[in-house]
Amino acid sequence: MVRRRRLKKAPPAYQLFVKRFPGLGRAWEQLGDAGAAAGPLDARTQRLIKLALAIGSRQEGAVHSGVRKALAAGATAAELEQVVALAASLIGLPATVAAFCQVREELLKEGAGKP
Repeated sequence: MVRRRRLKKAPPAYQLFVKRFPGLGRAWEQLGDAGAAAGPLDARTQRLIKLALAIGSRQEGAVHSGVRKALAAGATAAELEQVVALAASLIGLPATVAAFCQVREELLKEGAGKP
């Protein structure tokens, strides 16, 4: 049985943004829900793929968020690190090392990684 973690509240900047622009917040949620329901992938697999996309597009905030959400969906630290390793041949070593540091930072914050 996979132990799921409870996802903490969204970051303060996101909360402030959707408070100021509630329509955009609702649209963002609907877009995410529509993508999640579009096929047979389970939540854990979806989160691993979204983390890979965040790494590939070099969106640091999305990498941090992606790690937290993937852990909450049941992904392991080893799975998250493999996603980073898979990126190396496509985005190059410097960008991969940066992503590795971002993932490790979040794993340590969440108590899911070894120091």
